[in-house]
Amino acid sequence: MVTLLAKIFIRKSMGADSDAVRKAYGLLCGALGIAINLVLFAAKIVAGTLSCSIAITADAFNNLSDAGSSVITLFGFIISQRKADSDHPFGHGRVEYICGFIVSLLILLMGVELLKSSIERIITPEPVSTLPVVFVILGISIAAKLYMWFYNLRIGKKINSPSMKATAIDSLSDMLSTAVVLAASLIQLFFKINVDAYCGVLVSLFIFYAGIRSAKETVSPLLGKPTTKEFAEEITSLVLSHEGICGVHDLIVHDYGPNRFVISLHAEVPAHADILQMHDLIDNIERELAKKYNCMATIHMDPIETSDEVTNRLKDDTVLTVAAIDPRLSLHDFRVVSGPTHTNLIFDVVVPHKFALSDKELRERIAEGVSKQNPNCYTVINIERSFIQ
Repeated sequence: MVTLLAKIFIRKSMGADSDAVRKAYGLLCGALGIAINLVLFAAKIVAGTLSCSIAITADAFNNLSDAGSSVITLFGFIISQRKADSDHPFGHGRVEYICGFIVSLLILLMGVELLKSSIERIITPEPVSTLPVVFVILGISIAAKLYMWFYNLRIGKKINSPSMKATAIDSLSDMLSTAVVLAASLIQLFFKINVDAYCGVLVSLFIFYAGIRSAKETVSPLLGKPTTKEFAEEITSLVLSHEGICGVHDLIVHDYGPNRFVISLHAEVPAHADILQMHDLIDNIERELAKKYNCMATIHMDPIETSDEVTNRLKDDTVLTVAAIDPRLSLHDFRVVSGPTHTNLIFDVVVPHKFALSDKELRERIAEGVSKQNPNCYTVINIERSFIQ
């Protein structure tokens, strides 16, 4: 159905990767989600009323919350596509994350309320009747939610939408919760055992879990989560592919919404190279990154010594010393300051989060290793944390 509607409402002239296509897909899937969830809500309310089932009623209100979620998601898609302005120079892409978080809060609230209702029904149970129409409605609901999971996941990956991927997870959770309700109805029909209220508790827990998971996925980019290792390696490879670039460090990818990045990094260049040529090279790399990833890119140029044999040997020895402590460690901005009695090795070490050693212990271990290889060398070390997952 989505494919057919996309052919009708989404023009090919928009371009496969344009913001217009992304917005169109978001609006189409959001509107379809609202329609399906409202129909399921109405059908389950009727079924829950006829059968006096708290589990079916709980599942019905779950669908109503999903419809409300789709409304908020639609709103987020519309606002997030606004162009940058004086108040928001990086655009409005994070509105999609904010709307996703609001949806998560609504899901959590719904889960709490339904849990309370189910517990009350356990304390004061009521008889539940089974009618053929109930099984038909629940079966259709499971099929509909399976379909919504499929198209939300597929389109969410296609347009890189966190909110649609979260909706897909929610649809899968809904399908499982409806399956639990169906199982309760079958147990009531064949074994005459009333587990309706207990299944209502399970449904509410499904809803609560979906809300927590959705909240986590939308809050993380708002707080500033690190970029993935794969994306960082892709950017690093592109920069290092240019002759004259010796190394890359301090790579940070700032997320201002789906497919909206600001990339900053330090690029090491030979200290003896022509500064105007290197500046021109850095400008070209920034433009290449901006074109390929539709982002803003800023590169800081770090001159390093590459032709001095003593400096290169001391750097190689220090790299081996650091790697022997932990292969995840890396160093950059290596400088040598020689004096009449000793030599200072000045450099930065990048340490992963939750590293076993404290900064002080790590400095001492590195200094001890360097001293064994080069007794007259002392270390001046700046510890940094990685911005990559």
